[in-house]
Amino acid sequence: MSADVLLRRAVRGATALRGGASWRPTPYQVFGGLFWLVMSLAYWRVPLCCDAGQHAAVVERLRASLLHPRHPTADLPGAGSPYYSPYALAQGVFARLTGLGGWEVVRLAGPLNLLVLLTGIARFVRVLAPRRPWAPVLALIATTLLWGTESAWWSGFLGLLPMTGNLGDPSTFAIGLTFWAWALTATRARGGSGGGGRVRYVGPSGLRSFSGYAGVGALYGLILLVHPATALAAVLGAVAVVAGWQRRWRAAVVGRWALAGMTALLVAYCWPYFDARAASGDSASDALYEGMPGHFWLALTGVPALWLRARRSARDPLVLMFALDCAAVAYGWVGGHYAVGGILGLTLVAPQFALAVELAAPPPWPLWRRGLGAVAATGACVGLLTAQAGAVVPRSLDPVGFAQPPRWPTYAWAARYIRPGEAVIADGYYAVRLIPGHGVDLAAPALRDPALDEAERQRRLAAVRAYLAPASTRASRTAVAHRYHVRWLLLTPRQRVPEEAVVVAWSRETGEVLARVGR
Repeated sequence: MSADVLLRRAVRGATALRGGASWRPTPYQVFGGLFWLVMSLAYWRVPLCCDAGQHAAVVERLRASLLHPRHPTADLPGAGSPYYSPYALAQGVFARLTGLGGWEVVRLAGPLNLLVLLTGIARFVRVLAPRRPWAPVLALIATTLLWGTESAWWSGFLGLLPMTGNLGDPSTFAIGLTFWAWALTATRARGGSGGGGRVRYVGPSGLRSFSGYAGVGALYGLILLVHPATALAAVLGAVAVVAGWQRRWRAAVVGRWALAGMTALLVAYCWPYFDARAASGDSASDALYEGMPGHFWLALTGVPALWLRARRSARDPLVLMFALDCAAVAYGWVGGHYAVGGILGLTLVAPQFALAVELAAPPPWPLWRRGLGAVAATGACVGLLTAQAGAVVPRSLDPVGFAQPPRWPTYAWAARYIRPGEAVIADGYYAVRLIPGHGVDLAAPALRDPALDEAERQRRLAAVRAYLAPASTRASRTAVAHRYHVRWLLLTPRQRVPEEAVVVAWSRETGEVLARVGR
């Protein structure tokens, strides 16, 4: 026997003694890890804006009282507010244990939510394509780039640019859980593991099997409590997965899925902080539907892949999912139920994932697949250069003027003087959305909330407008300040400082003035 053969045997034996073959990361682990790092840094470099002030305010109220938090933005009872979800409660507990404020907790939530999202995408795509290791990578690229040539800055939209603002939102966490829920649903519908391509029996028709379905149902109930709009898309996706892959409908199978549904409803019903039915009310405007072609048309590059899947099987889950989502979106538009538009972001998942799975097929590729790949690559480049590149290219290094994330002002300068729980009169667009994140109360909350009757909120808004009106009298202003226990005014540069107010500070960035009134 030659020395070369003996050497090769010795090397293989040494590898066996170390416990088998050396570990090699999957393409998605490498690409997803880099993506997590880059997007976390991109999220941290942009000032928090938009809904972040509301979420930080919720953390501040829970940090003050976990069991009986006040209204998120006013000195009022908070019972019934849908912002007090299990997600927010966990943040409140973390804030109490660490001593961090609401803004810091929302900042730290971004990378965690992104991790849940990335692992959820990987898990669900592995169910769809267990033997195509590049499918999750392509799915992530499609999910973040194939949107449109106009950026849509909405919570729950997974384009690169909106991610820099919404990674810390509950919607991102809920979407990540949705992918996990779909993967677990598919595993049970197909009777397999969904991870390695080998189908295995889920378990005996006993307590263990039923507990697994109850766990899946509890996950859907959690999604409903965290973000109701995402829950609608999650349920439609679950219906599509079960209808597409559940082949045998015996009595035991029906009972298990019924148990999952009842568990989801029970979890939502038993949550003590708010009524999930009220949280999913239809109070949104049609803004979500505006500019749809410009926001979403690049995702249509995945429709041919959906068509191919439909030709192979009319019961394909992605095909059914896309059909149900489109029907729901159309119903919301025609019927005026605009809150349904909250599922628009997840409506694109079906064509995006179908395209990724199709392009992850091993070579050689037929001519039609090469053409589809060229169209998809062109669409991804167009989406990156027209709407998404500003997420990862800082303004200082931007050579062409990419669309950049909004840069809202900070109100830490005013929060240094206002103690948590003190009320302020303000009507500036940025001020009323950000100052509550420091624990400050507004005389008139800017956003609807079931914890406060809408008629009362409108009365408060009218009182604030009357207070700030140029024709207001000192007596009328004093009455409003006493009625709502106002201690502070946060005035825009165009608003005059009342004679009874004392200016305390002003912002060089916005020109706004902080003034104290009363004692």
